[in-house]
Amino acid sequence: MDNLLAARSTMAFSLGFHIIFAAIGMVMPFLMSAAHYRHLRTGDESALALTKMWLKGVAIFFAVGAVSGTVLSFELGLLWPEFMQHAGPIIGMPFSWEGTAFFLEAVAIGLFLYGWKRMKPWVHWCTGLMVGITGFTSGIFVVAANSWMNTPQGFTWTGGVASDIDPVAAMFNPAWLHQTLHMQMAAIAAVGFAVAGVHAFLLLRGRSPDLHRRAIQISLLFGAIASLLQPLVGHFAGQRVAELQPMKLAAMEGHFETSTRAPLYIGGLPDEETRTVSWGIPLPGMLSFIAFNDVDAEVLGLEEIPEEDWPPVAIVHIAFQIMVGIGMLMALIAVLFFWIRRRPQFPPWFLWTLVAATPIGFIAIEAGWIVTEVGRQPWIIYEIMRTEDAVTPVPGMVYHFALFLVLYGALAAATVWLFARQVRTAEHAVKTLKPEEGSA
Repeated sequence: MDNLLAARSTMAFSLGFHIIFAAIGMVMPFLMSAAHYRHLRTGDESALALTKMWLKGVAIFFAVGAVSGTVLSFELGLLWPEFMQHAGPIIGMPFSWEGTAFFLEAVAIGLFLYGWKRMKPWVHWCTGLMVGITGFTSGIFVVAANSWMNTPQGFTWTGGVASDIDPVAAMFNPAWLHQTLHMQMAAIAAVGFAVAGVHAFLLLRGRSPDLHRRAIQISLLFGAIASLLQPLVGHFAGQRVAELQPMKLAAMEGHFETSTRAPLYIGGLPDEETRTVSWGIPLPGMLSFIAFNDVDAEVLGLEEIPEEDWPPVAIVHIAFQIMVGIGMLMALIAVLFFWIRRRPQFPPWFLWTLVAATPIGFIAIEAGWIVTEVGRQPWIIYEIMRTEDAVTPVPGMVYHFALFLVLYGALAAATVWLFARQVRTAEHAVKTLKPEEGSA
């Protein structure tokens, strides 16, 4: 493994790890606030137990997300010094604002953790809601910085040097809105389904039924709404990619030749040598329609640029297919949820469906992130700076990669153990409630 591959692998693994905890950290506080809201409005003690259960989860995932996010900050400078030298002055603003939001998030979570019976109930509830708002805001700024790497603006690039820097224009670059909407919606859907899946499993085992039914109702309501809205957001994002990064769209669809009535492939495996897609099901004109709302529109193919500038087509195409396929599956489960949510009990087949669907939202997030990041290659700053020109000259990055694999593995194991322990503690708290207190 050479230095460039080791650095890219380290960054990919770190981002892939962090993005899961970042998504949980952004969304879990809203689930927690919804449960707390129900308790304050109705006096439902199982909702209160659920709030405290999720609060412990929020604290755990906040800590893990903070650690992994801090590591990423160091890695940017360590692995990509040339990138940071030029990009730092341009996209420093969203990172500094993200830091401010993170600071406020830490303050809010502290107030909510230790504010029980020390604040008026609704003031206390507001501090919990602020955890979610600040976490969500933090995520928006981070994605804004990443979107600049896809659609850089706010500077003049002359002779390898940036001048006339406008940090506001850089932050609100052409891709920030669709990337942010797509990411945040994906986070809500993924976390909603994951939480519902965990509680469905515990409900099937007959443990604390009122608590787990309430948890499924709340978490899946968030996840289902986001899953049904995501196709609309995805369509908007796809059209922006077609306009701003047509070669990324071409890689996503394995579209090699510029053509009108461009087909959309379901499945398939692109072959860069033969410039064909094997085993895919073509839908004539659908790519043109999705990209430009016109089945006769012309869609640029990869042939428009030299092959050395192509992204890894097969990886991007497969990741895109996984993301879209999972998204459609989640939308279908969401429809089922709204069909049966008024029943007194969830049927076992639906609960097992939720259990099976627990990880799929996170798989979709990882796949979507691969499309975003790998689809930008070979550029670290799109059409400005190549990734190979930004990597550190320091040798031995493969050892750094191995070390991080071990550390992140240990951190993941510790997180799962802590979370399982908190679930058992919360269930024990529910069992100690009086029967009338634990009823839904």
